[in-house]
Amino acid sequence: MCGIMGYVGKKNAAPIIYEGLKKLEYRGYDSAGVALLQDGFYTAIKCSGRVEELKKRGALNLSGKIGIGHTRWATHGAPTPENAHPHFYGKFAIVHNGIIENYAELMHECLERGEKFSSSTDSEVIAHLLAFYDCGNFLETVKKTVRRLRGSYALAILCSDFPNEIAVCREKSPLVLGVSEDGVRIASDLPAIASESKTVYVLRDGEFALVGQKKVSFYDQEREIQKEGMTESFASQNFSRGKYEHYMWKEIEEIPTAIDQTLRNFKVNFCFSGLCEVLCQTEYIEIVACGTAYHSGIAAKYVFEKLARVKTNVSVASEFRYADPIISPHTLVIAVSQSGETADTLAAAELAKQRGAYVLAVTNVAHSSLTSIADRVLQTYAGTEIGVAATKSFNAQLSLLFSLALELAKAKGMSPNLTLDGFSLLSRQVILSLNKIQEYAEEISKANHVLFIGRGVDYCCALEGSLKLKEISYLPSEGYPAGELKHGTLALIDEKTPVIAILTRRELAEKTMNALCEVSARGGKIYLFTTLPEYAEREEIYRSFLLPSCEELFSPLLAVIPLQALAYFTALKRGNDPDKPRHLAKSVTVE
Repeated sequence: MCGIMGYVGKKNAAPIIYEGLKKLEYRGYDSAGVALLQDGFYTAIKCSGRVEELKKRGALNLSGKIGIGHTRWATHGAPTPENAHPHFYGKFAIVHNGIIENYAELMHECLERGEKFSSSTDSEVIAHLLAFYDCGNFLETVKKTVRRLRGSYALAILCSDFPNEIAVCREKSPLVLGVSEDGVRIASDLPAIASESKTVYVLRDGEFALVGQKKVSFYDQEREIQKEGMTESFASQNFSRGKYEHYMWKEIEEIPTAIDQTLRNFKVNFCFSGLCEVLCQTEYIEIVACGTAYHSGIAAKYVFEKLARVKTNVSVASEFRYADPIISPHTLVIAVSQSGETADTLAAAELAKQRGAYVLAVTNVAHSSLTSIADRVLQTYAGTEIGVAATKSFNAQLSLLFSLALELAKAKGMSPNLTLDGFSLLSRQVILSLNKIQEYAEEISKANHVLFIGRGVDYCCALEGSLKLKEISYLPSEGYPAGELKHGTLALIDEKTPVIAILTRRELAEKTMNALCEVSARGGKIYLFTTLPEYAEREEIYRSFLLPSCEELFSPLLAVIPLQALAYFTALKRGNDPDKPRHLAKSVTVE
């Protein structure tokens, strides 16, 4: 959350920082700012709203070959120009991603010294501390400052006494550096710097760097260190929206490729992962995740238990870490995070390791913080996902977790006669039939609230469909087990209530239809998403969307796609930007 961008080099910094912030806007778009340092003086522009406001206010006209910028997701303080970064005090300017948990204590010290604050953020206190600990040595000043901080931070810092360097450091918030022929770029995430970088360095917790035009030096708290950079062709990675109006729709259409690449790479990577012996010894699985990744874990629970008969629990990572969890011997903890930077999931994985669990990371980012914690890593191959509402990454997570369940079943001596082959092609068929979803969205966009229901793995899709809808359309919605309707939720049903039902399990079909009859009897409009044609024609059904026949246990790979599309089209009907839902950011790096 929050996007940091910095540049020092041969070119004017303002356009480079601006373009980088545009690419990072999925990390936060409440407010933005940029500051350049030239001839010992700062020039800056800060504003509320999205990054494009900086351009309107003349940010591209600022001069200087060194600067920092920020796009904010508000934590402490409203999204106002005063609270926008960079923050300044004395010789220093800073941009910050994270939360300073002891800011009130530190601010009290500053106020007692007679210092004045110009914002209501926790971040501004860092600039004050830098001024207080200024010892004439840029790096030592930064080190002394961060020793006082509790919480999470990625920092890029300017000092007017050192007009050719940017100091950076991180603790529990991501930061990457890209070196090119014209200079060095600093960012919270790879998309901002990939197209121009020949070598990329990933800063780890507790590390610092002094970034100059021609040289980057790395340090820990004690000494200078050597870091190995990544030199693969980042420019070839597709971070562009291309012909698409929104990243979200582009990424929905990329689901077949995400499934195919994840399945193909799983077969190769699993053979060399050393996981087979671990799976043979696994007696209990604990999945920890947040949001969409949590829903993929719920689907995986059904599959692990059904195929491998291994007891599986799924925990919201933020609850797991504070619940004093019991880790039994031979427990495999699977930490799932698209970005690999989700703060609660990282903390849950660390706690699990401390208590003796074997930790397997499932992530879409090869060099993320989660990969450095886990004992083993299985990567999804969804490609970079820019849209805040996760789509293709969810399908990739399902592909990998279902594949892992099949391997676990084999390790336990079972022979499930199931395959994931063909799901990439089937998902493409679903995508080609999504146009009719626009008709549903037109009707649902006028509702006051929406209910999603299903049983078994269909319940997982109900949860994810509900999350997608509320994320980007702002319609109140709830995902609910179909069999639980009569225990309270049925009171919500009337003729104005759309009920989205997912039905792919034949053995559960009649039970689900019992619930739908209860809905119909109370005037609710039922939108059925099913693989079973005979149920699509039932008189209780208002609208139906027929999915291709598939292995029922793996059906969420297909059933979730029209629900993602429903959320997308409903958001458009309600005048919302599906790529940039209010109050949300892509990577949740703070508690």
